[in-house]
Amino acid sequence: MVNYNEEDGLNSSYTYHLRQDKNGFIWIGSDNGLFRFDGKDFKQYGKDEGLKNIDIISCEPLPNGEVFILPFLNDFAYLKNGRVINLNINDYLKNQFSGSIPKITRDGNRLYLYSTQNPRNIFIYENGKVKKKPILLNDNKREFSTVQYDFRTQNLYLNNSVTGQILIHNLITRKEKEIRIDPGSIICEKDDFFVFQHQGKITVYQRTDPLRIKKIHSYDTKENIFYGVIDKHNKLWLNVQNGGVLYFNQSLLENKKNLDPPVKILNQHMINNVLVDNDDNVWFNSRNSGVFFITKALFTNHINLSVKSNSEYIKAIAKDDQHIILGYNNSRGAIIYKNGKMQDITLDENNKDENKSIYINNNISIFGLAAKIVIHDMSNNKSVKLQYSLKSIVPYTRNSVFFCTSGSLMTYHLKTGKITSLLDERVYTVLPFDTENLWVGNFSDLYKFNIKSKKKTLFLKGYYFTDLKKLRENVYLGATNLNGIIIFNDKGILKKIEKKNGLINDQIKKIEVENKNTFWASTNSGISRIEFTDDHNTVITNLTQTDGLPSNAVSGCVIRNDTIFIGTSKGLGIFSIKKLLTQEKSIHKKVIINSITIENNEHYDLRENLTGHSNNNVIFNLSFPDYASQGKISYKYKVEGLDDAWQVSNSSTIIFNSIPPGKYVFRVYGLGYNGKLSYISSDLPFEIKPRFWQTLWFRVALAIIIIMIVTLIINSWLQKKRNKKLEKFFHEKKIAELELQAIKAQINPHFIYNCLNSIKFLLFKEDYQETENYLDIFSQLIRKTLHYSEKTFMPIEEEVEYLSLYMDMEKLRQNELFDYEIHISEKVNKRWAIPSLLIQPFVENAIKHGISSLRNTKGFVKISFEHTDSTLSITIEDNGTGIKTKDESSIHTDSFGLKLSQKRIKTFQQLFETHITLEINDLSDKSEKQGTQVKLFISPYENQNTNLHH
Repeated sequence: MVNYNEEDGLNSSYTYHLRQDKNGFIWIGSDNGLFRFDGKDFKQYGKDEGLKNIDIISCEPLPNGEVFILPFLNDFAYLKNGRVINLNINDYLKNQFSGSIPKITRDGNRLYLYSTQNPRNIFIYENGKVKKKPILLNDNKREFSTVQYDFRTQNLYLNNSVTGQILIHNLITRKEKEIRIDPGSIICEKDDFFVFQHQGKITVYQRTDPLRIKKIHSYDTKENIFYGVIDKHNKLWLNVQNGGVLYFNQSLLENKKNLDPPVKILNQHMINNVLVDNDDNVWFNSRNSGVFFITKALFTNHINLSVKSNSEYIKAIAKDDQHIILGYNNSRGAIIYKNGKMQDITLDENNKDENKSIYINNNISIFGLAAKIVIHDMSNNKSVKLQYSLKSIVPYTRNSVFFCTSGSLMTYHLKTGKITSLLDERVYTVLPFDTENLWVGNFSDLYKFNIKSKKKTLFLKGYYFTDLKKLRENVYLGATNLNGIIIFNDKGILKKIEKKNGLINDQIKKIEVENKNTFWASTNSGISRIEFTDDHNTVITNLTQTDGLPSNAVSGCVIRNDTIFIGTSKGLGIFSIKKLLTQEKSIHKKVIINSITIENNEHYDLRENLTGHSNNNVIFNLSFPDYASQGKISYKYKVEGLDDAWQVSNSSTIIFNSIPPGKYVFRVYGLGYNGKLSYISSDLPFEIKPRFWQTLWFRVALAIIIIMIVTLIINSWLQKKRNKKLEKFFHEKKIAELELQAIKAQINPHFIYNCLNSIKFLLFKEDYQETENYLDIFSQLIRKTLHYSEKTFMPIEEEVEYLSLYMDMEKLRQNELFDYEIHISEKVNKRWAIPSLLIQPFVENAIKHGISSLRNTKGFVKISFEHTDSTLSITIEDNGTGIKTKDESSIHTDSFGLKLSQKRIKTFQQLFETHITLEINDLSDKSEKQGTQVKLFISPYENQNTNLHH
């Protein structure tokens, strides 16, 4: 039996009532608050958690997860989602229960509270609210105490313990009925059962219908009972005033008039309350010693044990065909007969030596104490004492045994009492392996020893053998003190079985052989069954208190048929081997996720949307209420979406640091006794949301801002560079404009000079009419020249008009020396702008240097405007003598206007980023005709502004 107290976290010695909720948690009312136990940790709810009164008598866990808290006398509260909420009607309620603790009837999530004495109201609690229903009893009935309120029929059952009357009062109709029973006060009630006590006699009644009850059981306890409980199996537990609890191992539904005698448990402690939990484990609330716990298997074994009243510390166990013999820790022993009767034997009244080893053969039993050997004859109840410091007793022949002592190895004859020394040295264990040879083990080695020759040969070095057994022919088992089990033959070691192979402990006390393939190993951690299967595998089954052993400290065992007798530090355990081996492969429970903390917010309601942000811890608070594992609980878990590897932790608090954004599922299994896994995992989805700086929109916005900043920086740098370039460009442009003006200033005088020469020539010829015509055209031309010289660009149609005036004037001056033609393609828009006065110098050059040298042929000048592939093409072509008839010097010297035009072209390109190409061809190179062709290509020249003026 396990005792939980302050050392385990139950910081209270005085505990009251026990309850269990739907998740399996155990709730304990105490004088220091309310405690919740999950099998490993106690969680306390006290003043710091919000309770106004920490003297908690009981609580009522409800299906909706609430826990209604009943303090002593007043200040009722309830627990919901981890928070204590005090009821705001405490002053209203406590006046009704100022003299007693209320009784409670539960209906789902609804509680009915009423006083045990002189009830005036029934208070109905549900979902944090309380309302009342009055009890309209006549004043002469107020001396009745409350037995039960039945919410189904609205009947209130009251009892007069002196007169033996049951009053049934209906709250709706106010009708009443009295039933006569034996006098007595109510001890406990459940459903239709009522248990009364009067002068040591227990009487059980059953309600057969709402207005009838009948006596079904009675028992004379001769004990003073102060409280009782009817458990979920309808079995009765009675708390005794002078200590302990009486357990009646029969259902109240059994058709027996008298109850069978009870078993008294924990008679050294004051037990306030008993709880049989959902798994049939049993809990005892003590007055000053904490909480006691016993597993279902152990309790069942204890109650059904054929050998009664055996809880001694057993140090050794042995058997023969008729008896089981036990050696205790206090110079006492016991012999159990086939009929289950036990005979205690006192070996030494003056000493409390422990039994080291024992032996029994028919009526002769041998108890090997630490400092003596007691040989007891059961037929005459006489004992003989031998003064030897015994280590072990080992059967030899049918009528003799080995005594392994601190000074020698000897044989003892059971009938004659003769002692023969075989080896004068310390021996711990021995085992015959043929008629003349023995295995002999000392503190550190194993030897072969020949009885006749007395020759001793070292066989295994470095092993301290505590027990030796023969498994089958030439196969032996050695239990060691530190190295588990050694399996060997006469040649050497065959196999080692240790804790790493599944053995419960490497320190083995005794070995018991079940058959040629199976044996049992006793340890301080429980007992292991080792079986060699037909396919040469080893199957190890470990058994502990969880499986019903009285204690994990096992000194040894013996087997009879299918029954194994296990001697422990807390008595004898008797089990069916078949039942012991039918262990569940998994634990039929699941992990409870109490809460999850995300971003410092603890969530108890796991149905809500569980979200948080990254860069914070995510904490899971877990419980695995497998009480049979007695605190040996761990958790196997992983977070799907984060890591597929399973982790194992002994802590009930699982912490994850800085989980990246995403959707995850926390999956966890409980690991209990013997490494058994919960049958199903507990899964909890949650989501980690990114911080605003981790979101896509923020990253996009940040990228845009960075791009904008970089762009601004680059633009600023480029703008500065552009400004410098523009400054340089404007400076160069200004220079170019001044240069252009200078060129125009050069062109105008040059042109006027040529015209004046023509006028002079006409006057010299005394052709006054022609001179007058010439002067008229000259005046028009001078005005247009002056007009266009101020402009940078001019439309094509005006350029054509100007060229026509000029060539008419030249024809007049040169007496119709040539003809001309100006052709504008349909693809050319006449309003497109071209650099002003660009063509005239080339036309002048064609007339002066081209056709002026002709002798027998009339000159012809053709000007064409074409548009092809975004390029404006202007062609000036004459039929003069061509370029080749002139030497290079004459071309460069005489074509002053051409040079100025070329300079203007370069200036235009610089100022207006207009690409102008000049091409001069001798027509005789390309065809049979003569003459010169000048081509001007202006590009790009598409979608130009036809109204451009500068």
